[in-house]
Amino acid sequence: MTARSVHIVSGEQSFRGGPETSHMCTQYLIPIDDSEPSWEAFAHALETDPDGEFTVLHVIDPLRGDYMLGAEQNDVTRRSETLSEEVAEYLADTAVATEQVSIVVEEGQPENRIVSAAEEREVDHIVIGSRGRSGLSRVLLGSVAETVVRRAPVPVTVVR
Repeated sequence: MTARSVHIVSGEQSFRGGPETSHMCTQYLIPIDDSEPSWEAFAHALETDPDGEFTVLHVIDPLRGDYMLGAEQNDVTRRSETLSEEVAEYLADTAVATEQVSIVVEEGQPENRIVSAAEEREVDHIVIGSRGRSGLSRVLLGSVAETVVRRAPVPVTVVR
């Protein structure tokens, strides 16, 4: 098992001093699930490294029931369009150009797709929001952020 760093960020902290890379800029993967913590993770990444390149990943989990069965491709297309609009709106208030951000919508189990996307896209860093569940709800529902931290091939920053 290779060593990797995990940063837990709360408030105005920064993850500067992250991994050394051979890229001109750092490649970030930011999973977005429409929760406030996921958007805070996106904001944190943009504020901390406005020169980075960012992949915003939304995973449609067919087991959650948020999307109609049998309409997966329509759901992916519709969600991709909506997320693109939300990201563009958010970027309007930042120094980050829309060309620095790519939007990816995939279907599957979120923790698996996040780790796979990090590997496939050869990102340098994952920045993920955490709802901060504890106790029984965490045991029953699990923690996507925790699973990503354990399985990710790159450093992970958890924003809560």
